[in-house]
Amino acid sequence: MEKTFIIKDVKRLSTEYIRNSEIAERDNMNETIISNTKGLSAVIPKDNDGYCTVYKMDCNDGLGLMTVYQVYPGIQLIYNDFEATSCEWGAPPDNNILEINHCREGREGSRLLSGSCLYLGEGDLSIHTMDNCAPEMTFPLKHYRGISVVINLEILAYNQPEIFSESGIDILSFKEKFCADGNCFVMRAKNEIDHIFSELYSVPNCLQKPYFKLKVQELLLFLHMVDVAKEKQREIYTAPQVEIVREIHKKLVSDLQARPTIDDLSREYLINTATLKNTFKGIYGQPIGTYMKEYRMKQAAVLLRQTQDTIAEIANKVGYENQSKFASAFRDVMKIAPVEYRNQNASD
Repeated sequence: MEKTFIIKDVKRLSTEYIRNSEIAERDNMNETIISNTKGLSAVIPKDNDGYCTVYKMDCNDGLGLMTVYQVYPGIQLIYNDFEATSCEWGAPPDNNILEINHCREGREGSRLLSGSCLYLGEGDLSIHTMDNCAPEMTFPLKHYRGISVVINLEILAYNQPEIFSESGIDILSFKEKFCADGNCFVMRAKNEIDHIFSELYSVPNCLQKPYFKLKVQELLLFLHMVDVAKEKQREIYTAPQVEIVREIHKKLVSDLQARPTIDDLSREYLINTATLKNTFKGIYGQPIGTYMKEYRMKQAAVLLRQTQDTIAEIANKVGYENQSKFASAFRDVMKIAPVEYRNQNASD
């Protein structure tokens, strides 16, 4: 008798489902194995029955933590915490694996096989088959916290919870409904999504198993009722657009004393100004001016904590010749004056 494994790798923790009629009966006792993952540093089983496993990753420029719960046969709920700009994985995923992502904090980007790129902001939800994404997810703000629900459609259809049968849900139809013709469904943040996911970020350990089951049921029942044609989805960007805007972002943050205009950047990088503004906001979540103001103030906060530079010197380093304008901008972003911030963080 062939033993069945669910393999989850770094993106969603490499997934290899062996199609076998016995898997629905034995899935809760499956072993979780990591294969072909880049930067995997630790695998920590949290119990004896395979219900929860923690994966630690050393990314190129930071760290990642993925906590995987086997909620139902064929359904994993994964908590993602990353302080990095990207995470790569290796093993090719199955085209019958459906992934539902919810962004709680930061931003998360994925590139589809078509070359198009999509980005989730706080509160957004996406649905795609795992074989439709390139083997990397990116975090433009170098911070991401969210939840993934990974569903093996064949396993779940074979042994789906009773409530799905009672409600008439055909779980196999989800792939055609949300991901037909290689598409990816991205739902903008809305109260219904927040209601489902917000409570999942503060579940007591003693209630996890029953509560996760209820919330997964609620999520799938909600998606069953969604009319895809009526939903206003997030915009998807082309890979060349994204690459240009990433280069522009790199230029902007590498020299805070320089203040190129949008027209300057548009001419230098041969990109339409409207496309530049729209794509930058899509990737980084804010207009260029707002983003750079906050970035400058956060860098100023680091200098206030870690150096003895004067306020005027710090203002100049982050692109402000006028100390008064710098102080006003710092107060707008940090909600405190620069001098007070330094005094409060003097011991850091």
